[in-house]
Amino acid sequence: MREILEAQRRAFMAELPVPVAVRKDRLDRATAMLADNATRFCDALSEDFGHRSREQSMITDIAASVGSLRHARKQVDRWARPERKPTMFPLGLLGARARIEYQPKGVVGVIAPWNFPVNLVMAPLAGIFAAGNRAMVKTSEFTPVTAALFEELAPRYFAADELAFVSGGPEVGKIFAELPFDHLLFTGATGIARHILHAAADNLVPVTLELGGKSPVILGRSADVARATERVAMGKMLNAGQICLAPDYMLVPEEQEAAAVAGLTRAATAMYPSLLANPDYTAVINDRHYQRLTDWIEDARAQGAEVIAVNPANEDFSASNSRKLPLHIIRGATDSMKVMQEEIFGPVLPVRSYAAIEDAIDEVNRRDRPLALYYFGRDAAERRRVLDRTVSGGVTLDDVIFHVGQEELPFGGVGPSGMGAYHGEIGFRTFSHARAIFRQSRLDVAKLAGMKPPYGKATWATIKRQMKG
Repeated sequence: MREILEAQRRAFMAELPVPVAVRKDRLDRATAMLADNATRFCDALSEDFGHRSREQSMITDIAASVGSLRHARKQVDRWARPERKPTMFPLGLLGARARIEYQPKGVVGVIAPWNFPVNLVMAPLAGIFAAGNRAMVKTSEFTPVTAALFEELAPRYFAADELAFVSGGPEVGKIFAELPFDHLLFTGATGIARHILHAAADNLVPVTLELGGKSPVILGRSADVARATERVAMGKMLNAGQICLAPDYMLVPEEQEAAAVAGLTRAATAMYPSLLANPDYTAVINDRHYQRLTDWIEDARAQGAEVIAVNPANEDFSASNSRKLPLHIIRGATDSMKVMQEEIFGPVLPVRSYAAIEDAIDEVNRRDRPLALYYFGRDAAERRRVLDRTVSGGVTLDDVIFHVGQEELPFGGVGPSGMGAYHGEIGFRTFSHARAIFRQSRLDVAKLAGMKPPYGKATWATIKRQMKG
């Protein structure tokens, strides 16, 4: 890995400055790698998951990634232009000029997760390549077939000193995180992110962390319950809930709790009238995560929660080894239950009630700041109140998850849900160095401003002017 990094850095330095045409070519080749091999990627994803909906993989991993890459290609000319900046008075009048040039950082490391193991490699590469960098990617050991496919295909489209993939378990991940990259992007669990930060700190590597947390849904009293619950159920069951942005728990007015549960049940049934043989529904990634989810469901039941399994066809999941898990709605979930303590990352949805909107806001605020927040309702004042009184990575109003698909909105968390952001122009900036460039006028400005000793009246005139602002 260190040899790959050193080769990439040598090639990067030899290439400077990186022409926009070269950046576009890399974006084109990344797009081609996906488009030419979409079927193989979908097959690999399904094999890794035990079963994964082909259409879902095409939407979330292939088409979404191509969209990010093509957007970057279209906008990179604009993003890469130097930005003129005003100079301090009176330097501009005397001929001085200031600008920012966005320079590539060098070699960016990407540690990708298992839940969207294609998109969460390729979407970051849109910003990395647009900014003029090279990249090394550590894939997840939980999706080995997809990882092997990347390692097979990448050399057909890229030289190893442009883009390289490495795979392996935690030991490889630890070594990878300790490499002296010019930037490191990690997507994954908050607990692992702490180790990533420690590893990167020894080399003072700047880090972007895309994490998760318990992203809440607040159902306002003015919301259309049927529409809201349909959209929440869609977001919760997409990829079987294995999404960092999935609705993690739902807060509903106490008098609407029964209607909300009924709406979720109705929506899940309409989308997935059966599950075991349904090609549209994705399996839980592995036995460990499946056991974790079932343990948490039993923990909630044992502590007195009402557990509603949405199983329209009355299928026997205990007799199957498919790792498919129906939506489980948890009513009466308390803080002592695991489902209210940890990010769920699966098709389990606690529904809790509130009396006043301030109670819902307080519920959100007493937990770690989430990656996303979702609010449904037509009450503009209440919507504004929720936005103003909460802190989260991003927000979708009257739906869930969709803000991540808006290329010109930053995608990132805050506090325990992440550090930094990417996507679109923000991603270009993240993977670039904003280099300040100042060109002095021909005049001896230091002398005119009294900045050269011996100090005198001109010095104090400059001081007074600066103090006044």
